[in-house]
Amino acid sequence: MNNWINRCCALTSRTVVRLMHKLATVIATVILVGSNALPQSDAERLGVSANELARKVVTNELKFQNEDHGHWMYRLEKEESGRKQVQEVLETNNGSLSRLLSIGGHPLDAKQQQKENQRMQRLVSHPDEQRKLQQTSNKKAEQGARLFNILPDVFVFGYAGRQGNLVTLTFRPNPNFQPPSLEARVFHGLQGKMTVDIRQERLAAINGQLMEDVKFGGGLLGHLDKGGKFEVRQAEVAPGHWEMTVLGVDMKGKALFFKTIGVQETENHSDFHRVPDDLTLAEAADILNRQIFIADNR
Repeated sequence: MNNWINRCCALTSRTVVRLMHKLATVIATVILVGSNALPQSDAERLGVSANELARKVVTNELKFQNEDHGHWMYRLEKEESGRKQVQEVLETNNGSLSRLLSIGGHPLDAKQQQKENQRMQRLVSHPDEQRKLQQTSNKKAEQGARLFNILPDVFVFGYAGRQGNLVTLTFRPNPNFQPPSLEARVFHGLQGKMTVDIRQERLAAINGQLMEDVKFGGGLLGHLDKGGKFEVRQAEVAPGHWEMTVLGVDMKGKALFFKTIGVQETENHSDFHRVPDDLTLAEAADILNRQIFIADNR
């Protein structure tokens, strides 16, 4: 469950892909190693049930994922198990290329810069390596998209409030849903809130928490602890274009042979800039390297 719920290591360009990739990765990692309702008048004005609204938002997110082929450059601030990193990420048709800017709040030293240069050059010079990374990312993204697609079936939604264009929905496990996979079982164990932009029918935020331990193989293969939680926020970074801006995951449990599972990660995505759609990896590397040169000479 680590691009909706795990996240984006080799982040791809789609909002939902990036969002769901996190969720799908965290789940995969673990396996492998009631609120006040809206006033009736407001619900009537919306003219749709909470579950129907959730389904519309999911359909709309997946539609934009399939149709939006634009590429972006942005800053990624990431903290995992107390370790902080800042990266600059640039999307291309051949996948995303990133450059590490700092570790623990400190710019890279000469040795670290050289290592980063070599890593980027290897990806540019050997497209097969980048292709493998992209194939792995796409596979996780597809898994995440499948989970996102069944979201309206997994949960029972209810109206919880409205502020301007933002409507908050609560969600809890649907007792009639039979999870078809281990990932869906974890998904089904969540309860939380989802905020949507009613005007554009886009997902603005979603957060959830495991309401009980989720066991695999009756507990023999491992489990996720009750209380594990995640948070995702999206924002309109350009007219009609939404991107994930915040991701937080805090999951604990046990895997096979009593191996401790601990996923504590936060991500902040900012400073989005549209880039040409036909950038090559070499051109992306040049742009990222120029950013470093400019920063070093300020």
